[in-house]
Amino acid sequence: MSEFENNDSNVSLPNNEAVPTIIKQTKIIEQIEEKTAGFWMRLWAFVFDILIVSAIVGIVVNPIFHLFDWSLSEEKWYSPMTIISGLFYYAYFVLTTKYWQQTLGKMIFGLKVKHLNDEKLGWLTVLFREVVGRFISNKLPIIYIMVAFMPNNKGLNDIIADTVVIQEKVFVKRRKEIIQEITKKDEFDGENSISPIG
Repeated sequence: MSEFENNDSNVSLPNNEAVPTIIKQTKIIEQIEEKTAGFWMRLWAFVFDILIVSAIVGIVVNPIFHLFDWSLSEEKWYSPMTIISGLFYYAYFVLTTKYWQQTLGKMIFGLKVKHLNDEKLGWLTVLFREVVGRFISNKLPIIYIMVAFMPNNKGLNDIIADTVVIQEKVFVKRRKEIIQEITKKDEFDGENSISPIG
């Protein structure tokens, strides 16, 4: 018996075993999602927040400066008025976003900050969003316009912190395509099988 014939005799082919076939199927589903807040809603909320912070600084800080006869007119970044105003500004956004998920301006317009994974907003997320993201956006105000063009109306601070600003109690219906893989078992076809030469 030759070596070739010996190898052929050890080959075993399946008898009527099922062969899996993968079929890709596209399915369109409708989902109801919370509506994201657009550029104008967020702009008006921000304007209200600036007015509120200015009022707080005017009511709390200005009288103290007048009492001690400190200068209110210095415009250098390291002047006491600039530093204290900045602390009030960032503290306002950080604390209101952390504890209520919205500033007072956002409350007025029915907006809320949410984490993309529906997790509770942690301190690190809020600090990145409201301090780092807002500091960069304030230095280059043109960045605020990206809210109008980005998917889900995300601003730079949303991208940095993985957050989104939504309108409370407003929902939209979206169509979404899902590709499913279905495994189908076909019976083994003996006619199309390869049989050893013998």
